[in-house]
Amino acid sequence: MNELDDFLTGTGLVAANIGRQWTPLTGGISSDIWRVDLSDGRSLCVKRALPKLKVAVEWWAPVSRNAFEWAWMRFAAGVVPGAVPTPLACDQRAGLFAMEFLPPHDHPQWKQQLLDGRVEPATAAAVGDTVGALHAASAQHADLERAFDTGQSFHAIRLEPYLLAAGRRHPALAQRLEALVKRTAATRIALVHGDVSPKNILVGPKGPVMLDAECAWYGDPAFDVAFCLNHLLLKCLPRPREAGALRRAFDAFVAAYFARAAAFEPRQALEARAARLLPALLLARIDGKSPVEYVTEEGDRERVRSVAVPLIRSAPTRLAEVADCWHVQFQPPGA
Repeated sequence: MNELDDFLTGTGLVAANIGRQWTPLTGGISSDIWRVDLSDGRSLCVKRALPKLKVAVEWWAPVSRNAFEWAWMRFAAGVVPGAVPTPLACDQRAGLFAMEFLPPHDHPQWKQQLLDGRVEPATAAAVGDTVGALHAASAQHADLERAFDTGQSFHAIRLEPYLLAAGRRHPALAQRLEALVKRTAATRIALVHGDVSPKNILVGPKGPVMLDAECAWYGDPAFDVAFCLNHLLLKCLPRPREAGALRRAFDAFVAAYFARAAAFEPRQALEARAARLLPALLLARIDGKSPVEYVTEEGDRERVRSVAVPLIRSAPTRLAEVADCWHVQFQPPGA
């Protein structure tokens, strides 16, 4: 822990004579994360990006993403106060930053709530509103476009291991998925978080708190929309009884997001890009490099493929089209 202790002391965040108790935190595949409890009563969170991600297949990513995550957090904190843990200190050379530690008793993880069957459309609406506000504040912002020129990293962390990897598993779809990757990479409209997943969102007393912006990139905001909505579809597999509530959460996110997004792009174009990404991401979370851990039965994987593959071919233009196709399989008999 010498390097971590030196980071806290060297940045002036913690005096040298203050005791520290380090506890590793679990849940991420791309970084080492620690909670550090200080003898002065404070608790902090320290994060360091890893060059090789913790997945079954070989997956490398540039550690410079740690500095971009720090920059994204500072941006987000200035736009929507409370939407991220307070950023405290950063050492770009060491690839480390510290932020506020938020206790889980009053900041539960949204993913765990969904898997426990607690599906609240108001939470999804709040997330959609926050994501939309961040996109709107960054749209057509030349300084941010220069500061987050991270297309190479975004390709390595998102486009290649998700969409292109799925294309290798489905050669008949490879050309379509490659075209989707090229179009996404070429679209430069707003600052994208890149991992708007329920596992990276805490449900705080004053609203959602977003974590893990390692993929931050100035690009296509449709990616964030599709990435989050994908999880609200996939959660129907472990929680089929909550499929109706998950559809209402899906619709609530969409309504809240596009109420904000109207400030920077006509809905038709933005929604069409998100709608085409969504089935590709559905397939990617089954047959890409980072499959969701709660879909374990081959029968469920085939259910995903049976919906995603035809939609990738048909290129939908509305998010409701994708949700309708998905939710047909969860309708009660005779409905």
